[in-house]
Amino acid sequence: MSDGRQSRRTVLMGAAASWGLNILSRRAVAADPPPTPWKPHYILASAMYGTASLAEVLPEVSKTGANMIDLWPPPHGSQRLEIDSLGETRVAQLLKAHGVRLGSIACYGLGPFNVANEFQMVRRIAGSGVTLVTGASGKGGAIGNELKAQIRDFLRKLAPSVAAAEATGGILAIENHTNSMIASPDSIRWLGELVTSDHVGIALAPHHLPQDATLLASLARDLGPKLKFVYAQQHGKGSKVKLPKDEELLQMPGRGPLDFGPLMQALATMRFAGPLEIFMHPVPRGVPILESLPAITAEINRARAYLESLLGEETTAHHLREGSVP
Repeated sequence: MSDGRQSRRTVLMGAAASWGLNILSRRAVAADPPPTPWKPHYILASAMYGTASLAEVLPEVSKTGANMIDLWPPPHGSQRLEIDSLGETRVAQLLKAHGVRLGSIACYGLGPFNVANEFQMVRRIAGSGVTLVTGASGKGGAIGNELKAQIRDFLRKLAPSVAAAEATGGILAIENHTNSMIASPDSIRWLGELVTSDHVGIALAPHHLPQDATLLASLARDLGPKLKFVYAQQHGKGSKVKLPKDEELLQMPGRGPLDFGPLMQALATMRFAGPLEIFMHPVPRGVPILESLPAITAEINRARAYLESLLGEETTAHHLREGSVP
């Protein structure tokens, strides 16, 4: 009799303990904080300020919610040249003094096959993780299997540049550009599929694509980890001929007709970790987009507030708490 009671007591105690542990486990799960909302990793394009010096541009970086700078050479800007004129050590000191990281260099003039020395240089200044953005060799126009074969051949020729990126911990991002081999949605997807190195991918430029919000979001999702850099720039009324300033500014997010919502939501879902650059091309190249540094910074912040309004109330509130939205 006592053995039966003892056995029953043991079973009841075990069940109670199990129930208690289950309650505690549920409470622990319920107490887990929600995932941190995705936050864009903004990078400031030096070319937005024309030929202003690094000493003038670097204080603007943090004001735009960024902590990285993208250095542009002529004809778009002059700041990349300051690495040569001031020296790597002085540029590194300036970056450190302003709490800014060298995040990218526009290397269109060098082309995709001549970036090895640039990767070595940026590693000396900033360590690993710097993105070099360039275009693809070859003209556009091919379709289907011919285009796919061209991309395969391009990637074979790109092997030394890929090796340089891997050796220095850098990223090589190929921009889709009008009249380039990498210009169409198909070419973008195929390059993403055919690339095997984590150090190479696409710099997505909506400015040079059909102004289709759903298509842009689809391209970002299809690229996945091969998406390395995003330009927040739309076509607007173009950037080849001189236009009144209010029309030229239609390239900026929130001014022209392109809805950046699907793209921003796709980036948030992917938790995109690469640089996002608010950008436009002035005419002529090399002039600032507006008349003063404060006006340019204010315009970038206007565009940034628009982009972040597309991410939902929770994300925007998170940014406001951090003081990153004006």
